[in-house]
This record gives sequence, structure tokens and C-alpha cells, in this order.
Amino acid sequence: MGSDCSAVPHHAACSASCVCLKEPVHDHTAYHSLCDMSGTFGHQLWLSFAPVADTIAHHFFLSTKQINWLSLIYLVASIPSGVVAIWVLDSVGLRWATIVCAWLNFFGSVFRTLPFLFIEIQDPFAFLMAGQSLCALAQTLVIFSPAKLAALWFPEHQRATANMIGTMSNPLGILVANLLSPALVKKEKDIPLMLGIYIIPAGLACLLATACLWESVPPSPPSAGAAHSTSEKFLDGLKLLLRNRAYIILAVCFGGGIGIFSSFSVLLEQVLCVKGYSNEFAGLCGALFIVFGVLGALVLSLYVDRTKQFTEVVKIGFCLTSIVCVAFALVSQLQGQTLALAAICSLLGLCGFSVAPIAMELVIECSFPVGEGTAAGLVIVLGQAEGLLIMVLLTALTVRRAEPSVSTCQDGQGPLDWTVSMLLMAGLCALFSCFLVVFFHTRYRRLQAEAHMSHSIQEDTSPEAADHEPRPAATP
Repeated sequence: MGSDCSAVPHHAACSASCVCLKEPVHDHTAYHSLCDMSGTFGHQLWLSFAPVADTIAHHFFLSTKQINWLSLIYLVASIPSGVVAIWVLDSVGLRWATIVCAWLNFFGSVFRTLPFLFIEIQDPFAFLMAGQSLCALAQTLVIFSPAKLAALWFPEHQRATANMIGTMSNPLGILVANLLSPALVKKEKDIPLMLGIYIIPAGLACLLATACLWESVPPSPPSAGAAHSTSEKFLDGLKLLLRNRAYIILAVCFGGGIGIFSSFSVLLEQVLCVKGYSNEFAGLCGALFIVFGVLGALVLSLYVDRTKQFTEVVKIGFCLTSIVCVAFALVSQLQGQTLALAAICSLLGLCGFSVAPIAMELVIECSFPVGEGTAAGLVIVLGQAEGLLIMVLLTALTVRRAEPSVSTCQDGQGPLDWTVSMLLMAGLCALFSCFLVVFFHTRYRRLQAEAHMSHSIQEDTSPEAADHEPRPAATP
């Protein structure tokens, strides 16, 4: 600690494990990177079991429903803990939310490996579920943060892009899980290796978050909206949201979209293996879904930062997503359609996943001056609740097949028929889209408030205003 680091940029020092930092971090790049890292690693842990669900089930003698609960616990835990996380973001701040998230993810990832360290453990599922539960509590602390981070640390013309980067860091974790888990787990003996490797990034995020983050807000607000981003207290903001018709409609429809995509990510491997597709192909489809979603989000966020057409982009995206979702429901029940399924999953990400950060910015615009953590957090909590209901409903509608099939599922049970479930998922997507297009209308409250504040400041500082100010009386 004795070396002179005054010439090193804060974010560069942070990347070097922060050993040189003596002053608080003021660089939004470093803060953004650490928050993104926590979100990415959290989602890796969430879906680390889903791409190899059949192998995990066979190794631990578990049912498919038990394996699904390793992912469902994230949705269940996010409902009660999400309310606490909302309060933490708007009252305690981004710094402590990110640090606690990193530590919970680390302890959860370690806890999941205990069944392989102690041979005498009789119920490994309990340890897997306990580890996933800790990681689920961590996720709620960071998944709400992109809108808050964008509002506090970035100017008005960069907010949508900043929100996009933060929001897309979460699906990047899903992308890594879809590619890494099938690549690591070729046989059942590879499961400990997979769980051990997932500890490494969780530990790295824990170290950097603890050492690098010193404050929750920049020294000076980057915009007029940032100066008033937490002007409403939690309970007062909640009351305002419950009286905001546009917010409620957007929350229900966007939350439904979150629920559908959560179900899609968790159940994709189980749906495709029934028709003879491999775990590697299911992971590839999940990766294409994320990659094209990120690319689409980048283009849309740059476009919206310039045009401010939040509502138009979200409505068009929802409608296109409904069409592609219907195509997936039909083609996923056919055999040998690898190219078609890969293209459909890519389009599903491009049309649907890409509008998530734009919809989150629209949530903030229609709910201002309610705190960003409260407005965005409640939407995500509602989305997790809807995702839980949708996933339980989709799995409940499946039936076992008695006749021989081309299934590659390795859970040791008969293959499932997902036809009705996939049609229901497509129908729900179309329902949410139609409801949003017809009933959602709003004005951009935050942009209007910032424009009014800027206009007032310009009038106060103009030469004409100075000329009309009363001059002090001359002293005798």
C-alpha cells in the first residue's frame, strides 16, 4: 500500500484488484463493471443446473420436478426478498447491495459443493437447494440495480445504453451457463468439476466488490433527474405506483414477459431433449437467444437514446415476439429441425429479449419521481411471481408418453409431451402483447421534469434575467 497510485485511473486500479486505491471510486466505468460482474455470475449460478438437468437428476436419483426447483427457488425467493432489496437499493444504496450480493453468491456456490466433499451426506438435494437459496437471495440485490445505476451515474443521453449494458449482464450469465455446463458435464463424474469452476468467478466478484466499491453515488449528479432520483420514500412511492394506471399495465405485461423468458430459459433443455436434440444443441439455442438479444438491445438502446421512442419500440418488440413464440411452440414439437430451431431462438432473443432494457427505462419514465429501485424492483418481483406461476403451470400440463420415442433425456423416466405447454406459453405471450398495445399509454415524466428544470436554470442564468434583478441601493 505504500506505492504511489495517484497517476493510475481508478477503474484501472480496480481491475488490478484495487490494491492501490486510497480514494473512493468516482469512475462510473469501474462501478458499472463490478455491478455487471455480480449480475453475470449470479445468473450463471441460477441456471448452472438447467442445461444438464437430466444428468444431474440421474446422478442424484432426483426427479425432474426436483431439478426444476433448483431454478424455481430463484423465483420463489425473489418475491419476499425482493421487497427488502428494493428498500436496500433506494435507502441503503448501490454499494452495500452489490457487496452483500457478491458475498451471498460466493457462500451459495461453495455450499453447493459440500455433497461432493463429504461422502457421508445422505441428502445432497438439501445442500444443493440451500446453496441455490443463498444465491437466489443475492440475485434480488443486483437484478434491480441497472435502472438505478443508469439514473445515478449517467447523463440523460446515455441512460438507455447504460441500462442496456447493466440489464444484459444478467443474460450473459445465462449464456455462459448454457455453454459452460454442457461443455463441462459430459458424464456424471464431471458434476463436481462444474460446481467447483463456478466458485471461481463468484469468489472474484466477491473480492473486487468488497475492495473496490466505496460509494453509491457520484460526487455530483450527472442530470437533473439524478438529483431527485430518490425524492419519494419507499412507502410513499409505493402508493404513487398503485395509483399509476400506466405503470400497473406495463408492470403486468412486462412482468409477464419476464416470466415467459424465465420459463423458456429453464425448460428449454427438457423441451428439446424429448424430440431427440442433445444438451449441447439446447445450450447452443439458449446461447443464440442471449447473443442476438444483446446485439438487438445494443442497437435499440442507441436508437432510443437519440429518439426517445420508448413506447413504440416496446410495443413493436412485444408484437414480433408473440409471432416468433408461436413459431417456437410449433417447431419445437418436430424432429430434425435444428436449423429452424436455431433461427427461431435467435429471433426470439432479437425481438423479445432486446426490448428488456428499453422497457425498464419506460418503467422509470412513467413512474417518476418514484425511486428507480422501487419502480424497477416491483416490476421484476411481479415478473418473478408470474414466472413461477407460468413455470408451474407449464410443467403441470405435461404428460408422460408410454410409447417408444427418440428422446435423449437421461432422467430415467418416460419422455414428456410438451405440446399443450408450449402452445399455452405462446398464447400468454400474445395476450400480454395485445393488452400492452391496446391499453398502455403514458407521458415521459422524467424527461419532462428534466426539460423543465433545465429551462428554469437557463432562465435564471440568462443575461436578460440578470438585467432585471434589483440592484442594491447605493451606500451613502
